[in-house]
Amino acid sequence: SAWLAGCAAPPRAPASGPRWSGRLALRVEGDADRSFTAGFDLRGSPAEGALALYTPVGGTAAVLEWSATGARLQAPGQPDRAAASLDALVQQATGSPLPVAALFDWLAGRPTPVEGWVADLSQRAQGRLHARRLGAPAADLRLVLEEEQP
Repeated sequence: SAWLAGCAAPPRAPASGPRWSGRLALRVEGDADRSFTAGFDLRGSPAEGALALYTPVGGTAAVLEWSATGARLQAPGQPDRAAASLDALVQQATGSPLPVAALFDWLAGRPTPVEGWVADLSQRAQGRLHARRLGAPAADLRLVLEEEQP
């Protein structure tokens, strides 16, 4: 049983670099199956990091890890997904391209522009971030930070 417990543990996230945790909601217009709300823990940088998503009761819903060699998504009860890049895997998983590299800047309070996206950082000091994708499929991303370690 110790072996099974070790297998069930989420992959280790980078030990260094910034870390943010809280709640997020992603709504992709026209695709209810790809819209969700989850707790999250984001560590690392656009080059190397990990994003863990949690169910409302605290179970692991998915773990996304990436590095220069590619990206991998693990979700309980589903086959692992892999892609050559973080952006490709995120689009595959959510049905919408998400500006993951810019998300790190937005979380740090830097208003990095991304074509097709509008980020509202006006409530960043209160731990809130809202970004919208205007193109098809339209997407709405909201984050509420509960903890951060820049």
